[in-house]
Order: sequence, then structure tokens, then C-alpha cells
Amino acid sequence: MNILVVTPYYTPDLGPSAPMFALLAEQLVSRGHTVTVACAAPHYPSGHVHDKYRNGLWKWDEKNGVRICRVRIPSGNRANLLHRLWVFLVYQLLVTLAGLRLQYDTALITNPAIETFLPFAILCWLRRKPSVFAVWDVYPEVGVRMGLFRNPILIWLVKLLEDFCLRRTNCIHVLSDGFLSELAQREIDPDRVAVIPPWLDTDLIRPLPRLNSYSIEHNLDECFVVLYAGNIGLSQGLETVLESAQILANRPDIVFLFVGEGAGRAELLDQAAGLGNVRFLPTESRERLPEVLATADVSLVAMKKNMGSVSLPSKLFSILASGRPVIASVDEDSDSYKLVNSSQAGMCVEPESPSDLAKAILNIKNDPLRRLQMGRDGRAWVLKFGSSYSAAEQFENLLMNIMGDGK
Repeated sequence: MNILVVTPYYTPDLGPSAPMFALLAEQLVSRGHTVTVACAAPHYPSGHVHDKYRNGLWKWDEKNGVRICRVRIPSGNRANLLHRLWVFLVYQLLVTLAGLRLQYDTALITNPAIETFLPFAILCWLRRKPSVFAVWDVYPEVGVRMGLFRNPILIWLVKLLEDFCLRRTNCIHVLSDGFLSELAQREIDPDRVAVIPPWLDTDLIRPLPRLNSYSIEHNLDECFVVLYAGNIGLSQGLETVLESAQILANRPDIVFLFVGEGAGRAELLDQAAGLGNVRFLPTESRERLPEVLATADVSLVAMKKNMGSVSLPSKLFSILASGRPVIASVDEDSDSYKLVNSSQAGMCVEPESPSDLAKAILNIKNDPLRRLQMGRDGRAWVLKFGSSYSAAEQFENLLMNIMGDGK
């Protein structure tokens, strides 16, 4: 097959989706397919585009057999909603123009449609190419619950674009069963939905010694590290983590470590002023992520209330792969809650409950043998269910099936 992948984020962008799509594309190439990725110039999570990508509208490259088209986008602050909307528009226009020159049999396009509607409409629907629309967050619901979308006209527009893609694609990919109920409310036929859980490079992200070059460099060897690593955005409810740090302020042996960037980082830094047990460090390269995760004694996944059914944090899978226990502050009916409990990789607490989170941290700290076993159980679960080889096989079958249906 000749496969077109349209996704704004691709390696070397940071965050979970970029390396996941790189792994998938490279695995599909290794299975004998031709893959072209149409993505934005690297800019995530800061929003700032490197100088080398500011010349020309398109830059073509090839890496590990994958042909990559990176389109130029405006550089700026991702916390500014108007700037992000401008970036979305520029990305769509340039990707669509690039795609019109390409020959391909089928396409995999990621949501939200507010970022990818135009390439979907022209490169898939108008050109009658069979497609898979990948839904990793349910829009506009996730934006509304985050407080990002407040304007009724904007909410209407986001839903209109999303519904257009959902109803016209051949198949919808979701990360977990929890998305099915949300899509059912949109009257989407469940037979058109395929569940393929997040995948990752388990050779790269693996258990490493707690004492490592990253922990030594940042003087983190003599304390119990509670780690949040990833995008510091608007949906995680990280204010709750700071309130837990306040509760445990009399425990100098416990350090709350935030590693990452994002739209909510500056505000969170202001809120953390005066908390001596909280530290912030910048995002590290993909290659150094295993050391960052290994520095944790326990890692955190946190989300605001009522976010669990519209989003599954893929960082959870990286934590499990690292062999460290996890505390998930998530809704009880969420897939994250079910995954943590079924894998026995950690503990779950009610979202936005600082006291419950603080108690869970102390429980795990005071039981090192249980902590060790949780880490082992999480690693075993990922090796069984989170392989990139399995994901590539499932996507290959999915794409071949929709091509057969279109004949």
C-alpha cells in the first residue's frame, strides 16, 4: 500500500503522539508499504519553530524509509488561542497543497478536525480515497470541559468540522473502549470504530536504575521523587498536585518534580511560588526520556473531573514501560482508572482531591516492596499490550480492509 499520514506532530516534536506516529510509520515501511507523512515543522510543545524550518513553505526529508513533508507554520506562543487557530489554518492549507501532488492509496488522518479538516475533505473525501480518522480526544467535548472552548459559535464550528470527518471517513480509530460511548452519542455506528491502544518503543523506554545521570545532574538522589513528566496543559488539573505538595510541605524528603512545557506552565510556576518541595525542569530530548522516567519513585497521571471519557493520557503507557508505579488522579469510570487497576501498576484516587493524592503518595513511599512489584506489573502489561509491532499489524489490516471495501 501507498499510505498518506496527516498529523501535525511528528518526531522530533516532543509529546506522546509524535514518536508514536514515527514508530507506526516506520513499522509499516518495514512491512513493505510506502509511507508519506505530512506534518508541521517541529514546534511542540513550546510553539516556537526552529530557524532551519523558517525558510520555504515545504521541507522534504526521508528518515528510516519514511518520506516526510514538513510544512512551515507561524512560530509563537501556543497558550494564545488565536495564534493556535492561525497555525491550524496555515498547516491545513500547506498540507493540502502538498498532498495534491502526491499519489497514495489510502490515508490515516488525526483529529481534531479543527487542525485537519481541509486535508481530510480534499485529500480523502473529494479524491475518494479510503481513510481512517484517528480520534485521540473527543472534540469539542474535551475543549469544553477544559474551559478552552467557551464561545458557542466556536463550539458549534468545531463540532461541525469533527462530525463532517467522523461521518465521511471509512473507519474511526480510538485508543480505548471508553471513547465508544462518547461517539455513540454522536450517532456513530460502532461497527465503524476500531480500538487500537497506544503503542510505544519498549526498547527505548525501559526500566533503568533510580540512580542515573539525570538524577545526579539535578541532585535528586537523596529524596523521594513524585514525578509529573509531559505536557503542562489545561486538562490535567495540576493545581491539585501543588495542593498535595502543600499538604506534604513538612516532608523535605519528598520532592514534587514537573518536567515539561505547555500552555499552563507559567501559571503553575506562579502558583508554586514559596513551595520548597516543588521543582520545575525543562522538557528533555526523546533519547533522555528513559532517564527522566527512571528518576521517579512514583509517577503521576492527573486529569480534571469528567475528562476521563474523552481522553486517555498516553503518558500512562510510558510510565508503565519505565517500570515505575503510577498514581492516577482520574475519574472512576475512565479507561485510565480501569487500566491502572487491571495492570496492578499503581493506585487511583479521585480527581481534584489533594488529600487523597497526598495519602496515596505516602502509602506508596512507605511500602517499597509493593512499589517495586507495581513497577514490574506495569512493565509486563505494556510488553503484552503496548507493542508497536502489534499496532502496525492492526493498522495494516485496518487499511487493507477499507481499501477492499472501497473497490
